Amino acid sequence: MDYRELSLDREFLARLETGADWREEIESLAVEEEVDAAWFNAMGAVQDAVVWFYDQQEGEYQSVEFEEPLEVAACVGNVSLLDGERFAHTHAVLSRPSGQSLAGHLDAATVFAGEVYMRTFEESLEREYDEETDLDLWL
Repeated sequence: MDYRELSLDREFLARLETGADWREEIESLAVEEEVDAAWFNAMGAVQDAVVWFYDQQEGEYQSVEFEEPLEVAACVGNVSLLDGERFAHTHAVLSRPSGQSLAGHLDAATVFAGEVYMRTFEESLEREYDEETDLDLWL
C-alpha cells in the first residue's frame, strides 16, 4: 500500500452549468482555483452519459453510452495532475426512472443539474503510468 498524509486546504460548493460536460465542469473549477489535489462528492441529473468499465484482462476501458436522462444518485472522485493537466477521476452511480442503477467511471455526461462539494489539499497529487495495472496512478 502506498499512502501519505495530506493537509486540508480549502472547500468549495459549486453548481454545474446546464448543458456543460459534468467532468469538465469539475476540472474547470480545479483550473480556476489552481487545485492540484482534491476529493469531491456530487449529485444531480444528466441528459446522457458515457460510462467506462476497465477490462483488467485486456488492459483497456470498455465504453457504454446512454442517450437518456439519468439521475446522478452518487458521484465521487478526486482531482490530480495527469501529464501536467488537472484531471477529475470521476465515478458515478446513475439511475433510470425504474430505479435500475448504472455505475462506473464517468467519462462524459451532459449536465441537466449538478451540485459538487470539493475539499482541496495543500499537497499536489500526480498520476504516472503504472506497468502492472496499465493505468495512470498516483505517485
